[in-house]
Amino acid sequence: YSKRLDYELELGIVIGKPGRDLTPETAMNHVAGYTILNDCSARDIQAREMTGGLGPSKGKHFACVSGPYLTTLDSIPSTGLRMQARVNGAEWCDATSAEMIWSVAEIVAWASQSETLVPGMLLGSGTCNGGSSIEIGRTLQPGDIIELEIERLGRTRNRYGIPPEGGWWPEPK
Repeated sequence: YSKRLDYELELGIVIGKPGRDLTPETAMNHVAGYTILNDCSARDIQAREMTGGLGPSKGKHFACVSGPYLTTLDSIPSTGLRMQARVNGAEWCDATSAEMIWSVAEIVAWASQSETLVPGMLLGSGTCNGGSSIEIGRTLQPGDIIELEIERLGRTRNRYGIPPEGGWWPEPK
């Protein structure tokens, strides 16, 4: 239903042990490992929804891609992971997880405030620097091949499909 699909290259944080009201000092004890997360965004829908002041709904919460596998923390260097996005083979992003504003421990601790994190839950780190087409002033087209790669975590590869015609659209209120 989107004419302006976007990728968002994020570090996927997989919860391995239940926890609630964690602190950054205890949060990493609840992380099983990392994976690649493409937190897909429908930018045209998101822009329309945001004018209502309620935040994105179908513009953000409709799809994500993760994988290809889970990498445990003991296999991850503490210095950061290289994060790359390519579209049709051309590099659109080359960043590192070391540039993240919030640490994984802080993200997990915040997500656990007044909410129980359960094993298998997938949290996103937020988009890495330059890790979406909107951040770099580019646009995806139907048929584009989107490859997201994070050092030691593998690579995802997806084709941007053709949006269907029609469908119901709510009138602005």
